[in-house]
Amino acid sequence: MKLAKQVISEELARFEIHFRESVKSRVALLDRIMQYIVKRKGKQLRPMFVLLSARLGGTINESTYRAASLVELLHTATLVHDDVVDDSLERRGFFSINALWKNKIAVLVGDYLLTKGLLLSLNNKDHRVLEILSEAVKLMSEGELLQMEKSRKLNLDESVYYEIINGKTASLLASACSVGACTTFDNEDDIEQMRLFGEKVGMAFQIKDDLFDYGSADVGKPTGNDIKEKKLTLPLIYTLNNCSPELRRKLIYIIKNENQEPEKVRFVIDAVAQAGGIRYATEKMFGYRDEALSILHRFPASEVRDALEELVRYTTDRNY
Repeated sequence: MKLAKQVISEELARFEIHFRESVKSRVALLDRIMQYIVKRKGKQLRPMFVLLSARLGGTINESTYRAASLVELLHTATLVHDDVVDDSLERRGFFSINALWKNKIAVLVGDYLLTKGLLLSLNNKDHRVLEILSEAVKLMSEGELLQMEKSRKLNLDESVYYEIINGKTASLLASACSVGACTTFDNEDDIEQMRLFGEKVGMAFQIKDDLFDYGSADVGKPTGNDIKEKKLTLPLIYTLNNCSPELRRKLIYIIKNENQEPEKVRFVIDAVAQAGGIRYATEKMFGYRDEALSILHRFPASEVRDALEELVRYTTDRNY
């Protein structure tokens, strides 16, 4: 991400100031938690996509910074809520909000972040930005609930998997690119192209995340965690649809009844690798990446376009 950070270094610094201001609270407890969140921020991929998408169309302005802040507020809120749902005690190598302040406070913190984001846009009459991102939040919730529903039945097919990850992950990245573009582009077709670009990147990003569950790298969650949570991701879906009936029955039995036993989880991981599930998912991931790059290359060559391409490749080449 070296080029991307270099191209928008000043804008990222200004965004940091905007974001810190946007989460301030007069309630001492809330302000202390907000400071904890700001200090332990992640890679900030989504704000970078907002800023670079805007730069592709023109000069970054105050509306762009507010859009980037709203994206980060919404993303952070969903992470806080996800940790409560998953009963996760860690986030990015640090204690999660619910681990330090318990679930009730964590839920309220997530609600606070959502509300701050809504007010940030409403108070500045950024109605287009708010409309785009509100749709993304709806799709994210639907995607998560659809995954929970289908995981109970263990009968997921590829089309449903893509629908799930489109909602729970790709929708926010698509919206990040779209809201950035809408603050500088005049052409609606260009804004739609940037939305579609972000959606393809988001699909590749989530497949990469799902592949981590079958690797050995330290990615902030235990290997095999999706199996333990009965989440059917693309490598496993492919395997279940392309293995012998006997192996399929065995894998489903393990996922349903023995998913907390390390040696059984290892059996599933090994079976997926041997069946070609990892290779298949990797090919699909690169397919989405290449579709995103094809859309991006419709725009004139520039340093900003190169920086966006670097970010796209980072999503599929990253080690965590």
